[in-house]
Formats: sequence, structure tokens, C-alpha cells
Amino acid sequence: MTQGEPPPRAPRSRPTMREVAALAGVAIKTVSRVVNEVPTVDPAIAARVREAADKLGYRPNLTASSLRRGDGRTATIGMLVEDAANPFSAALTRTVENVARGRGSLVLVGSLDEDPARERELAQALIDRRVDGLVIVPAGRDHSYLISEQRSGTCMVFVDREPSLLDADAVVSDNRQGSVTAIEHLLKSGHRRIAYLGDQVTISTAAQRFDGYRHALELAHIEYDPAIVRHVGSSESAAIAAAKELLALPDPPTALFTSQNFVTIGAVRALRALGLQDTVAHVGFDDFPLADILSPGISVIAQDIEKLGRTAAEMLFRRLDGDESPTSTVTVPTRLIERGSGEIAAGGGLG
Repeated sequence: MTQGEPPPRAPRSRPTMREVAALAGVAIKTVSRVVNEVPTVDPAIAARVREAADKLGYRPNLTASSLRRGDGRTATIGMLVEDAANPFSAALTRTVENVARGRGSLVLVGSLDEDPARERELAQALIDRRVDGLVIVPAGRDHSYLISEQRSGTCMVFVDREPSLLDADAVVSDNRQGSVTAIEHLLKSGHRRIAYLGDQVTISTAAQRFDGYRHALELAHIEYDPAIVRHVGSSESAAIAAAKELLALPDPPTALFTSQNFVTIGAVRALRALGLQDTVAHVGFDDFPLADILSPGISVIAQDIEKLGRTAAEMLFRRLDGDESPTSTVTVPTRLIERGSGEIAAGGGLG
């Protein structure tokens, strides 16, 4: 601070319940009863308290309020997703948020970036903030660290991937059958050399989708060829490079199956860069924004994200309401959306 400058203004403290009580001319206990919506408060007095609170800009401390309640609830739930920027994660979060809002609860969200250590860290941080429950798209393969919290009363539901070493509810997509459907669709257009690009098989959903790919080839009596398989993670740039490498092979694939939305986007970019978008067929797993307005539109195996999120949230709130039935896993079907890219016949042209 230079000479002549006024001293920095101290931050204004939040209005307190005591200040509201003084302005309204009532006891602090009366303000507390109005804040907690106790119905026996005289309506005229309650109106006076609310007017004083509005004038002062008073907001109740919900955390402190929850500690005074018998059930200890905070009206918040935690949600851990792979990446909040991913269209799948964003849509899933929004659906859970809509259900939670109807129950008067807020959703606190964290991104895991496929990092098991980060999963543990964020899960514990949310638990420390006394969330009422957790919705988790897990990154790790050992969830026994949550056993003690589960026994302490923290409810939790897993989405997209089932928990490991923990007995908990889960809602998942039928990943294996979705892949089978994609490959069978390409086979109908005459393709026999179908490349696979997907996430790392250490991720359960990626492993299930890869298994579906191999199973569909086996059903069609087509020999599996590891030369046209790439496990590239969820990097769009890695998918671009892998797709270009596959399409430059002496015996290139006539069709691509990409098992993750960012991988699909990378493959789309590669096909368009090479001018092959109208001759190489392509089906992706997971829908993504603008897939329908490209030329050709991108055919996808779509997950029912709204049902995944709604089912998970409703399961969680049933547990919070006291449901003690055995845990269960709900499997949600996928569906094929035909838009053009998956209907290109072997040799080029629409099938």
C-alpha cells in the first residue's frame, strides 16, 4: 500500500441470525423456527422475520442446519464422472441433477480422468462434506475403500461400470450386445475386414465392447486379425493417428468400429482428412453432438443416458428413504441409430 492510499476494506461478514432477530424484534429461536419452516409460527411473525432476512440479505447456513436435524442430512449428493466435459458425462450429470432437484437436493460433481487415486481422493472429499449419497462412474477396480463408509450409512450407486470388491447397486449399459449389433450391421453391408478402435481394455466397459466385437466376428466365422485392432485410450488425437495408420495398411479395413465417443470423433476427422468418409463404413459406440448433421451422418450405438442417470438417481434416493432390499445391477439396452456412415457398402456406396 503506497502512502495516501486508503487501507483495504475488510470483507463484510455475512448477516447473522442474531441480526435478523434484532431487526424483526423477535427471539433468535423464533428466527430459527421460521428458517426451518416450523408450521406453528404465527404467520404475521413469520412474514416479519422473512422481511428482515430479505432486507439484510441473510442466507441460512444449511450445513449447520443439517447438524441440528435428527437425520443429519445435508440435501446434497456427490457425483463422480470420467470427465465432466465429455458429452456422455455431461448428459448423465444433468439427468441425475434433474432427479435430485425434484428431491430438493444439490449435486456436487468431480471428474476422475480415469485415475483411481483421484477417485479415492474425491470420494473421500465428498464424504467429508457429509453428502447424503454418491453416484459414481468408477475409475478404479478396487472399491473396498468404501466399505466402512457404506457401513456408516453413506448410500452409493455405480453407473456405467459395476463396482469391484464392494456390494453396491449399479446401472450399466449392455455394452457387449451393443458391439455385436454394430458389427452385425456392418456385416450386412458386405464388410469382412472391420477394424476396431477403442479405449484401454483395463476399463471394464471397453473390455466388454471389445469382447462383443470379437464375439460378433466369431459368430460370422471371420478370423480375428489383431493387425486391425487399436486400443488408443480416450484421446481424440491418438484416435486420428491410429485410424490413419490402419487406413494406410497394404490391406486396409473397409469399415471401422469405434467404441468410445472421443475415439469416434478422431476417426471421423481421419476419414475426412483422407477423403474416405464416403467409401469406408463407420459405426461408433456412444452418440455425440452434431453426429447427425455431418455428411454422411455418423451411425452410432447409442446408450440411453437419460435412463441410466434417472435409474441411478432413483435407486440412490430409494436407499436414502430406507430401502434395505438386496443390491442389484440394472442393465439398460442400447440402440442402433442409422445415419449413413454405417450403411456404406463394402466397395463404397450406400448399402
